Formats: sequence, C-alpha cells, structure tokens
Amino acid sequence: MAEQFISLARQLPTRLQTFFAKYPPGTCNTARTNPFKPTVHTVTGKWHNPVFSYRRQAELCKMARKWGVEELLPHSKKRSDIREEQRLKRVAKGIHVKGTKEERTLKARLQMRMKAMENMPKLIEEWKRRGHGKGWKEWPSGKARF
Repeated sequence: MAEQFISLARQLPTRLQTFFAKYPPGTCNTARTNPFKPTVHTVTGKWHNPVFSYRRQAELCKMARKWGVEELLPHSKKRSDIREEQRLKRVAKGIHVKGTKEERTLKARLQMRMKAMENMPKLIEEWKRRGHGKGWKEWPSGKARF
C-alpha cells in the first residue's frame, strides 16, 4: 500500500513533490508550522512573513487541484474550498462584487436609452420642423447624466 502511494507521489510535478517533502501533509496544522501564514518570533515578538507569498500559494493550490491533492495542503486563503466558503458568506450577507463602472451603470444607461427611443419620433418631427437643428438651444446627447 505504501509503495502505491510513493509511486503516485512520484508522478506529481517536482514543485509539489518538494513542497510535500519539506512540509508533509498533517504536520502543518498549527499557525506556527503553516508555511502559508505569518508567524511571530517567540523571543523578539516580531512578525515574519509567510514562507510562500499569495501568488505562490495560488500557484501551488491550482497545481494541487489539478492533480487532486489539494486537501493535503495546509490551510490557505487560496484553497478552492475556503474560497467557496468565503463566497457563500458574502452571498448570504448580500454583499456583491463591486464590478466595473460600466457594469454598475448599465441598468441606468439601458433605461435612458429606452426612454430616448420612445421619444425618438417626437424628436425627429421637431428636428424636421425647426430646420434640421437650427434654433436648438440644447442638442440631444446619448451620454448619460448620473
């Protein structure tokens, strides 16, 4: 049985092999031994950065997910199960992702466009009646004013 696990472990990418050799599964349960978390020096009381940055944590988690060994990694914000948990908490609270300005203002722009399309026959009629724009104080604009 152990030989089977060893042969499976040798099939992993070298990056995962070296990680699991240095930090075997089940040994990184506490905050002091977790390479993904910052630690406090016991004597000086100073904080030390995590061994792996968020970018490298994400790369390791993606690689482990691809090979099906993600649950063997220590606790990290970048693990898919924890990310899903956090997403569900945000949804339960009603907190949405900020999004881009274009996404946030889309509904108002579509409403304004629909209103402009409804008023278009009147606008065309007035345009023709006034001599194709002569005497207009304000030109119609497609830009939204919020």
